Amino acid sequence: MQHRTLGTNLEVSALGLGCMSMSFGLGPAADKQQSTAVIRRAVELGVTLFDTAQVYGPYTNEDLVGEALAPVRDQIVIATKFGFDLEGAGRASGLDSRPETIKAGVEGSLTRLRTDHIDLLYQHRVDPDVPIEEVAGAVKELIAEGKVRHFGLSEAGAQTIRRAHAVQPVTALQSEYSLWWREPEEEILPTLEELGIGFVPFSPLGKGFLTGAIDEGTEFAPGDFRNTAPRFSADVRAANLAFVAVVKEIAAHRQATPAQIALAWLLAQKAWIAPIPGTTKVHRLEENIAAADIALTADDLREIDAALPPAHGDRYAPAQQRLIDR
Repeated sequence: MQHRTLGTNLEVSALGLGCMSMSFGLGPAADKQQSTAVIRRAVELGVTLFDTAQVYGPYTNEDLVGEALAPVRDQIVIATKFGFDLEGAGRASGLDSRPETIKAGVEGSLTRLRTDHIDLLYQHRVDPDVPIEEVAGAVKELIAEGKVRHFGLSEAGAQTIRRAHAVQPVTALQSEYSLWWREPEEEILPTLEELGIGFVPFSPLGKGFLTGAIDEGTEFAPGDFRNTAPRFSADVRAANLAFVAVVKEIAAHRQATPAQIALAWLLAQKAWIAPIPGTTKVHRLEENIAAADIALTADDLREIDAALPPAHGDRYAPAQQRLIDR
């Protein structure tokens, strides 16, 4: 597995593992033994970046990740996130990035993750009621105490990134980026490049759609957030099948799978991008990791850009869309 550097000095595997779906967001939680097997197989394949969050469960995903990685803790990078109101503070936004909440939350994360430090701590969503300077200052104090190594942001806009970075250098931004969600190219990627901040794309496979395994007749399990995402409504899915058909055709020419082409495309964009595809199946993990061995040329990238039709549909329902910082 190739390695990449986020920020100035956080070295991670070119592909990480997003662990959210093992506990949260895509229907019922996966079998714990099965999820543990996926995490440990990822370690065997050279993955060093593992992504979780307090809200996944809530809390249960951190506990799963901590237990699975405890035997190899000194070999890997654990990223987790704070920022949601999980203790019933009654905040209207549903967010809570007050410094006292951040610090209390980190103590809980350390316990669940069975570690004395968090390698990369993200603010999960920008809290409109707490100045980002206060958030960055709280994380800066945690870094000084040795409880956190690096500071990250998730779904933050360019100006928020700049303001936070001025208080405590930001090592990485985590936001959605994939073949069919390319908005970060407009303002986010140039800002990150200017400031020397790494990028960790989540949903690099379009929440499963770019694998080719989903069509207009696919039914999602109860509790799967794709049931409420406009991009996954049946009629929009039908329109987007043309997009996936092109990805499948490109993959066939390269003797690869659509998922591998989608990941290889992301890896080819910048040397400081480390996607975190998620899965609950070992064979899908192995398929994804093999994408790191596919080197797309400049001609390949131009061909892909020219061939892809536009994608349709918003990625979030309105209530979730309001949590995205601009």
